[in-house]
Amino acid sequence: MRPEILDKMNRFRERALAGGVPSAEVERWLEAARPCATLASSVDGPVVGHFGGPDLLPADAPRLPAGLNLIALLDLAALPDDATTLLLPPDGRLLFFARLHPDDLDASGRVMYVPAGTPLEERPGDDGHDRAELRLKHDFSLPDNEVLVDPVEHPHAKDLREAWSDVLYEDGHHRDRTHLQIDGYSRDSYGEDDPVTASAAMAAGRAGKPEGRRASPWARPGPGDWALLAQWYGGVLDFGGSRIGGDVFWTVARKDVQARCFDQVTVLGCFEGP
Repeated sequence: MRPEILDKMNRFRERALAGGVPSAEVERWLEAARPCATLASSVDGPVVGHFGGPDLLPADAPRLPAGLNLIALLDLAALPDDATTLLLPPDGRLLFFARLHPDDLDASGRVMYVPAGTPLEERPGDDGHDRAELRLKHDFSLPDNEVLVDPVEHPHAKDLREAWSDVLYEDGHHRDRTHLQIDGYSRDSYGEDDPVTASAAMAAGRAGKPEGRRASPWARPGPGDWALLAQWYGGVLDFGGSRIGGDVFWTVARKDVQARCFDQVTVLGCFEGP
């Protein structure tokens, strides 16, 4: 295990124990840890893409709908295989697009996979966000939504989540410091529902099927389970003169990642109301 991962786990362990959580419960919580990649301009790792800038599309791609902007470009060849649990293509690029909706404090969007060797061209329009390098930090995440955890089985879940929030804040995971997370658990401002679980339920509803089981953080993910493809921390809406921060989530079934069916991605937003 990488030294920076061990250090972060130890800091979480120390905070949880100091908060009165029994050691056995702390170790059980850490068993649910999942690898993820944190991408930001402020970390020291290799460049794996960029954030924002003019919209980029293959030459034969149709024009983007109004309001849909490029949030990030990810160079898959630069992303190490062990950075996530997702079976991503070994090369090519992923383009993450989103549109923010002030009226209902939500978001929509899409993901486009561009095979290696396919040229991209800038498209005229609203540049959306300033371009900045995305550098890689090998990371991990822990459950941080109420619906993922049985309070009877984990009576100290609140204290464990608070300890985790303290560690994240210490590491600069503030919503006023934009960054992208690939894989791992989703996090939102409220910590109640889980966008990944919500996406799975929406997909089941569209297919006329029952929602099915809620994937446990302690179970090995299956091909049919939904996953967090990416989460953008730092989305901002202008709402009646107020700037409201929040997050955008791109979620997908793991089997669709392996099959490169990125048109099956669901995009959700979570913004704190005024």
